[in-house]
Amino acid sequence: MAMTAAELENLLRAAFPDADIEVKDLAGDGDHYRAVIRSTAFAGKSRVAQHQMVYAALQGRVGGALHALALETSAKP
Repeated sequence: MAMTAAELENLLRAAFPDADIEVKDLAGDGDHYRAVIRSTAFAGKSRVAQHQMVYAALQGRVGGALHALALETSAKP
């Protein structure tokens, strides 16, 4: 079962309430997304650590309900 952009954004907002989040469905199939996330939670963390935080927030859905996710993360000033 695919995931909607709204479902993806809701999971991200729950984990990163202060974040600026932009979610785009890349293929129109509910399976391939791009997410841009700017959050103070990422301050001082490597890009790998930031992405690990996002994957944790998605609670195991990557590779299942969410086939592909292109991430762009950065710390919010």
